[in-house]
Amino acid sequence: MQFGIFSVSDVTRSEVTSETPSEAERIEAIVQIAQRADEVGLDVFAVGEHHNPPFFSSSPTTLLAHIAAITERILLSTSVTLITTNDPVKIAEDYAMLQHLAKGRMDLMLGRGNTVPVYPWFGKEIRDGVALALENYNLLHRLWREDVVDWEGRFRTSLQGFTSTPRPLDDVPPFVWHGAIRTPEIAEQAAYYGNGYFANNILAPNFHFKPLVDFYRQRFEHYGHGSREQAVVGLGGHVHIARRSQDAWNTFRPYFNSFSRGRNTLEEFVRETPLSVGSPQEVIDKTMTFREAFGDYQRQLFNVDSMGLPLETALEQVELLGTEVVPVLREEMAAGRSADAAHAPTHAALVKAKYGDVEPRRPRPNQNRGDNLTGTSPYQDTDPKQQARYPQAR
Repeated sequence: MQFGIFSVSDVTRSEVTSETPSEAERIEAIVQIAQRADEVGLDVFAVGEHHNPPFFSSSPTTLLAHIAAITERILLSTSVTLITTNDPVKIAEDYAMLQHLAKGRMDLMLGRGNTVPVYPWFGKEIRDGVALALENYNLLHRLWREDVVDWEGRFRTSLQGFTSTPRPLDDVPPFVWHGAIRTPEIAEQAAYYGNGYFANNILAPNFHFKPLVDFYRQRFEHYGHGSREQAVVGLGGHVHIARRSQDAWNTFRPYFNSFSRGRNTLEEFVRETPLSVGSPQEVIDKTMTFREAFGDYQRQLFNVDSMGLPLETALEQVELLGTEVVPVLREEMAAGRSADAAHAPTHAALVKAKYGDVEPRRPRPNQNRGDNLTGTSPYQDTDPKQQARYPQAR
């Protein structure tokens, strides 16, 4: 199972210092947070995509490529990449490039986005959100699996003989998670393709997403990808930890009160939602209730840097997660885990599943071809065995 952190990239005024960090300070802070997560042994760092203040992460691939260059082992992801307002051709190219630069240490989570003004900024209509998500992912899925794509749809110009470059690393597309929106169509989409389904699981009542996760598992099995237990599920969470429980409550309360603006007390929110506040053991106990409700799952991400928390506090949260919470969660989650439960997805596992012990396909352009007009692959393979195995893209 994978444990990590995610950021929504907010730039928020601190209720303790009454200061608002600059965008430059927040960008530098998130880089330091990702580095610390790598150092303390967390598995995943993810960042969202936003195109409006008070958020800074309008280009996740740029940020994640930089983080990949200064970290050693942590897997990089998004939370989320907008499949609706982004061109799927550009997503295919940008994230394949990130996959190469990160040496396979990446995947991505796709989502619709629910900020109404963003859609017209990119020439889209929010009422088309579900249809855009379904159609755009259909194209993205093909662009990463076929060297040459002919395609026609409703929301963008058609493609004829198009090749997305670079091709995915090892000719294995990045693993895709579909972020939970309160519609079953996205769960159905994840199940249809055999992809992962990520239930955000924050700012909502406890186990609010359980019906959608159950539906996804049922449909995953229906489409023949494996049993319900083998479906790939991720959950989000929000934590604030201190070694002494009361210190966690006292430290976090002013930030939460500013966020809540009187709508809820911190006690109500901790009791009624997945938010965990307290000692490492209290966070462990709360997180284990997710396992009880959702069953075995593959990825748990925590948010630790929002609501105006200063960098020093966020780094302390990462440290406590990596040293005192996650090691215990690894053991407790592993205990009694079903033998049928899927393993957390990695590039190495996907390569092994596709090729076995055969060397991966490494496409290189055929310099003698020019523009592709024949519908066949514009690549030559470096290994004659691979050339025989992959005369055209699959």
